[in-house]
Amino acid sequence: MNSDRLEQLAGLEKALGYKFRDPTFLDCALTHRSFANENPDVMTQDNERLEFLGDAVLTLCITDMLMKKFPECSEGDLSKIRSSIVNERPLAGLARELRIGDYLLLGKGEDISGGRSKSSLLANALEAIIAAVYCDTGFAGAIDFIGKRFHPLLQAGAAGVFYRDYKTSLQETTQNRFRVIPRYSVIREFGPDHDKVFQIRVSIGDIVCTAGLGRNKKEAEQRAAKKALEAIEKLTPPNGDNGEDVQE
Repeated sequence: MNSDRLEQLAGLEKALGYKFRDPTFLDCALTHRSFANENPDVMTQDNERLEFLGDAVLTLCITDMLMKKFPECSEGDLSKIRSSIVNERPLAGLARELRIGDYLLLGKGEDISGGRSKSSLLANALEAIIAAVYCDTGFAGAIDFIGKRFHPLLQAGAAGVFYRDYKTSLQETTQNRFRVIPRYSVIREFGPDHDKVFQIRVSIGDIVCTAGLGRNKKEAEQRAAKKALEAIEKLTPPNGDNGEDVQE
């Protein structure tokens, strides 16, 4: 690897927020099969083996992060959040933010056909880069790198699953079953500004009233909605007594 390539990769290292001890790992992660096939004299490996390893490292790290961040979540919810993160679309989106396509080594045909913007190539390259970090510094360095780069995706994935599974489900359930919609209100908020906790109540007429805690209002609403759904499931028969069931 010549000095020009090293200088180019230094720009990507800055965007990644990670300085490689051995930059050949990063160079390999950015080498597409088409380039390796067209340049056999360069004696370089393509990134497919690193991509394979990176997928496993990313899955393990995201799983570990989710287990620690959402200790109350079921296995099903954790799987849904993980699936929303470890797939081509978000990975390619993050790769575009990091401008990884600018650093790929592609064969002429692949380059001309728009390979630098293909979602599949970008997602694969990002997974290969994750494996490169793992090879360069081990699991601790990899999980630190993933934690920093994937935090927004993790938050968005969790919000999407919670919203779909709890808040929206509660509204659909209460409209169909009781002909009312849930009403949310802030009970209190406490803690310093940088680490505030919210408690939010959701009421379904005079039938069910529950509350949830969260680091932001959306998270607290989702937890309150989840408790409300659980309370509604215990009401029998569906159109029977409307006694209030309060869970704080």
